[in-house]
Amino acid sequence: MRILLLCKKFPYPLKDGEVIAIFNNIKGFRRLGHEVTVLAINTLKHYYELDELPQEVKQLAAFHAVKWDTTIRPWAALRNLINGKSYHIERFESVAFTEKLKELLKAGKFDIIQCEGLYLSPYIETIKAHSKAPLVMRSHNVESEIWERMAANESSLLKKWYLKLQASRLKRYEVAQLNRYDAIVPITEDDKVKLQAMGANVPMHVSPAGIDMERFNDPYPDPQPNTLFFIGGLDWLPNQEGLRWFLEDVWPRLIEKHSALQFHIAGRNMPDWLKNYDAEKVSVYGEVPDALDYIARRSIMIVPLFSGSGMRIKIIEGMAMRKCIIATTIGAEGIVYQDGKNLLIANTANEFIGAINGLLENAQLVEHIGKNARQLIESQYDNGKFAQNLLQFYRDRFFS
Repeated sequence: MRILLLCKKFPYPLKDGEVIAIFNNIKGFRRLGHEVTVLAINTLKHYYELDELPQEVKQLAAFHAVKWDTTIRPWAALRNLINGKSYHIERFESVAFTEKLKELLKAGKFDIIQCEGLYLSPYIETIKAHSKAPLVMRSHNVESEIWERMAANESSLLKKWYLKLQASRLKRYEVAQLNRYDAIVPITEDDKVKLQAMGANVPMHVSPAGIDMERFNDPYPDPQPNTLFFIGGLDWLPNQEGLRWFLEDVWPRLIEKHSALQFHIAGRNMPDWLKNYDAEKVSVYGEVPDALDYIARRSIMIVPLFSGSGMRIKIIEGMAMRKCIIATTIGAEGIVYQDGKNLLIANTANEFIGAINGLLENAQLVEHIGKNARQLIESQYDNGKFAQNLLQFYRDRFFS
């Protein structure tokens, strides 16, 4: 097949979950012998020079990118309040991207066009005007749900009002787009159910975000004892929200009992409040040069997420590296875990503290849960299997 992937950010380097999920999909398609073309909005926040792509990455697909500034600007946000549109979507509408898309569609015939998320929906009309290929949305999240949860958790009345307004507009837009696609590929069964409840009646195929196990076979150094760690994109508001909660409501109570305990925080595009965070036994790194090495050298991963949707790739990677992980129910969404066996669930400060206390007092339990986590990923989250199943869905649906 000749597959065109449209992305709202450039799918390299492998710095965040969405990028990893897209990149692994590209790699899976290519390894199965299919021809992949990628067109990405090259945002300033995640900008990447195509000339710097490693040769082994260039061999996976024909990569194209259009530079575009999606920065949130006060005047644009104010104007948006009047025009009634979703500001989340409006920021990704690019004339230059439209023109490049037309160029690619006119230059070659594609068998499948796969949009990586709702934010590519403004280009549906352009695609349908220049191609007869089946159009698919790979839904990484139920986007409006993220902002509904953010609004529900916001304490400031003004911010809550604004978040609820934008969540409402985004949901209205999301509902209107779902049946304009020929199929939808959610990455979790929960998201499939939610999208159907929102009115989606096109064919769906659940294709979880898998990982390339070849990246996780190196021998790792022994982790430092008495270490908690967090890693994730810190330009994503749900991550900031959860981390702030953990630092305010959980960490002070932990350090009172465990004076040797250390907490390590890493993530790209870190906000100023976190860059300047100064507390005993808390180390703040910003973006680390090697995420896997950073994970390997720490003991217990925490994922205190109270908003968001879809799957957390960093949890999958941590489990592949035999890490014991404590996550909220929302943080662990989309993962087929067993609480207490291959992952621990905690949703309140007391539950986080209880889980961490138990692990610090039982090093064998940390190792046992990590071992079970690795076995789960090996059996359930192989990227090659997911890519093969997705392509079979395309064949059965569109070409049989």
